[in-house]
Amino acid sequence: MNNAIGIFDSGLGGLTVLHELQAAMQHEYFVYVADSAYAPYGNKDGETVLQRSLLIAETLTQTHQIKALVVACNTATAAAVHQLREILDIPVIGMEPALKPAVEQSESGIVGILATENTLQSDKFSNLLDAHQHQARILTQPCAGLVEAVEQGELHSGKTKDLLASYVLPLMDEGVDTLVLGCTHYPWFEPMIRELVGDDIAIISTGKAVAKQVQKQTQKQIQSHTINKQGQTMFYTTGDAEQISQLASSLLQSNIVFQPFSPQHSEP
Repeated sequence: MNNAIGIFDSGLGGLTVLHELQAAMQHEYFVYVADSAYAPYGNKDGETVLQRSLLIAETLTQTHQIKALVVACNTATAAAVHQLREILDIPVIGMEPALKPAVEQSESGIVGILATENTLQSDKFSNLLDAHQHQARILTQPCAGLVEAVEQGELHSGKTKDLLASYVLPLMDEGVDTLVLGCTHYPWFEPMIRELVGDDIAIISTGKAVAKQVQKQTQKQIQSHTINKQGQTMFYTTGDAEQISQLASSLLQSNIVFQPFSPQHSEP
């Protein structure tokens, strides 16, 4: 699929970003890669995440001639986005917890961020926090186990709800009125979070903002043959394609078929 926009994540979280991209760019082609064999990235060391990101990006650029790359994972963005931008001659769009709009929107001046441990410990997040913590009280909450719940198809189990409550409710007790979903997997939990916190709490994710940025950076590259045709998406995974297809189809309430993806370094 030539001139597609490439998207990758450790697993199925990036589908929440893909959904926003498809809604904003209905005539575009997309190639989505779930690095499920290495999911979750959130408990991997930074060097492992960096090398996986470089490998997937290299395969996408060589095999699919992508015109832009979306790193649909906060952990991978923190570990690899700078290096990817240095070595690729196409736009590279990463994820960043939506702290700025959350701080601007909060009336109580207390903002909570749900994210993986790796994201919260990254230099990239530290710089983001430094830029905004004088404007509000910002509470960070690492959320071990939530990514795994998505990847295992346990969105609605009692165990998952209890785990989510253990992360969210203490933030509510601190007076948080705005919650930032700092991982692309977490929007899958938004209905459950809404049940826990009620209707008065703002819940902010980054999918729409990323879609706007991708649209802006690829506008000059729109191919004439895509203008009047409905876009298409190809799905790939480094994990069990049948299992991932079933999980994704259940999440999206649509028939999604993943194909095997075997990233390989080019020969020197």
